[in-house]
Amino acid sequence: MGSIHLKNVEKWFGEVQVIKGVDLDINDGEFVVFVGPSGCGKSTLLRMIGGLEDTSRGAIEINGNDVTDQPPSKRGLAMVFQSYALYPHMSVRDNMGFSLKTAGASKQEQKEKVDHAAAVLKLETYLDRRPKDLSGGQRQRVAIGRSIVRDPTAFLFDEPLSNLDAALRVEMRHEIAKLHQSLKATMIYVTHDQVEAMTLADKIVVLEYGVIAQVGSPRDLYENPANLFVAQFIGSPKMNIMPASARSGGYDLPGHRGDDYPVNAATAHLGIRPEHITIGPAGSGQCDAKVEVTEFLGADTFLLCDGGELGQINVRINGDSDKQVGDIIGLNFDRDRVRTFNADGLAVSN
Repeated sequence: MGSIHLKNVEKWFGEVQVIKGVDLDINDGEFVVFVGPSGCGKSTLLRMIGGLEDTSRGAIEINGNDVTDQPPSKRGLAMVFQSYALYPHMSVRDNMGFSLKTAGASKQEQKEKVDHAAAVLKLETYLDRRPKDLSGGQRQRVAIGRSIVRDPTAFLFDEPLSNLDAALRVEMRHEIAKLHQSLKATMIYVTHDQVEAMTLADKIVVLEYGVIAQVGSPRDLYENPANLFVAQFIGSPKMNIMPASARSGGYDLPGHRGDDYPVNAATAHLGIRPEHITIGPAGSGQCDAKVEVTEFLGADTFLLCDGGELGQINVRINGDSDKQVGDIIGLNFDRDRVRTFNADGLAVSN
């Protein structure tokens, strides 16, 4: 079992409140990702769960037991940090088995657990090497293996891939996903990287200034953001947001045609993802825009367009497109994909 429940937890540093009353249920075996901009409190919240930061108010339960005031060693959790924190004078085997040794485990138990973790992480051929003889990705796998041997209630990852180059990040992301599928263990993962959040998570927790902006599956957050913050934080490139107003039987866009598709009367903003816009000749669709930048990415091309009073509009189209900078194009929004928000930035149903 590895269920974790946060009940109105708060964290204060002096007179500054960093975590502002968070309620969250993490189920056994879930892969939960905390994501948000720098300073939103995601690492602080993770450290509170791990016991590395005191909880100012509220309660933290693990498997139904209140651990709010318990030290890290009593919580049965394992943490993996940005820094590998490996002992340079020890072999991979000794690094992975060190916690078992200090806990008084027999040599046979140490060997069995280290061999099992090494097999899971494909480190069998590196057990006699020292950290200096490993790549960054291999060192991170050793750090993860050191956690696996403890058979923890849950794994806590604090931006573990941020020190790796782009190729290694992709490789290690795949390794962590396979590790979760293999161990079926509860994992909580902190990152600012949306790709990591979208590809790894069963459930994403989006944090904004110490409060939860939205909790849901990657698809839920991408397709149905609860507010403008989530709409523009989740997704790369982000959702296009433009001013709009409801009218009888449709909506208006300032300086442009809008559509006869009816929207909620409270609509003040309209959102549409770049891939949910099709292009046509000027005068077609909901608005016209001028192509300012083209970004060719192979299979896709992104058109960064000037929508006048609507601001910059990003459009994702087929990579074979012949559109050029300076072209005036019509933008047609997929009606089923249009999202609307009120003046307070909250999503409203059409």
